[in-house]
Amino acid sequence: MKTKVKQLAYFYIVNNKMCYTHKKEVMERIKENSTNNHNRKFLTTCDMTYAIQLIGGRWKLLILTHLSKGKLRFGELNKKIPHITERMLTLQLKEMAEDNLITRKVYAEVPPKVEYELTVLGTELIPVCLQLSDWGTKHRAATSIG
Repeated sequence: MKTKVKQLAYFYIVNNKMCYTHKKEVMERIKENSTNNHNRKFLTTCDMTYAIQLIGGRWKLLILTHLSKGKLRFGELNKKIPHITERMLTLQLKEMAEDNLITRKVYAEVPPKVEYELTVLGTELIPVCLQLSDWGTKHRAATSIG
């Protein structure tokens, strides 16, 4: 059995102000022969599902298409995608950087300046994003959704 460690942060409210306490480690056990574990292994062996897993989610395709026009700072991306929270944008950018779809360049300035840019792999996804957009337009028109 593998053991996975999760970091949990605890928040509480004092005088209408959110406060933060120390992190507490929580242990979870992952069964080697569980269906979830087998599916996780399958997702890494099937190329199509692997690719979908990299760009899946509500925000990654939007982030990719905005970055296709050039480098953007965090605040600029946040303005271009108005309904995304800062936390979700941060998480999506972190995942995309880990998956080598974007690069994150930090400048030693005050206030901190961080720019995001597509990698070669990320740039290769832009035609796929545009094809998905075209398909979505046709599907929406055919089914009268939206």
